[in-house]
Amino acid sequence: YGPPYFPEDMLTDQHPKIWVSEIIREKALENLREEVPHSIAVEVEKMEKRKDKDIIEIEATLYVERDSQKGIVIGKNGSMLKKIGSLARKEIELFLCEKIFMRLWVKVKKDWRKDESSINRFGYTS
Repeated sequence: YGPPYFPEDMLTDQHPKIWVSEIIREKALENLREEVPHSIAVEVEKMEKRKDKDIIEIEATLYVERDSQKGIVIGKNGSMLKKIGSLARKEIELFLCEKIFMRLWVKVKKDWRKDESSINRFGYTS
């Protein structure tokens, strides 16, 4: 089979931010209906271990293409965003084997799927 290229305990060679953004997006896909999920991109803007506590702080933004989608992702009184965040946090803690504190925002980036720079920024290939 050949020599191993990575240590046996290494799950991936991708940066953890990529995995975190994909977990958040997965939870959005699982909990939202219609065309909204396919218009969601997730960007992890901050991911660092806090010095004062044994916890990783994560800040991420879910981008949608239209204002109407923003309201759906947030949900009544923030209920949908809270659900997505809670489910994602549990899975991210398992993945990182650490406690995390996560803040999520939702922003509109009109027609981001048609913009090559946005596609690349969010980690997709055009």
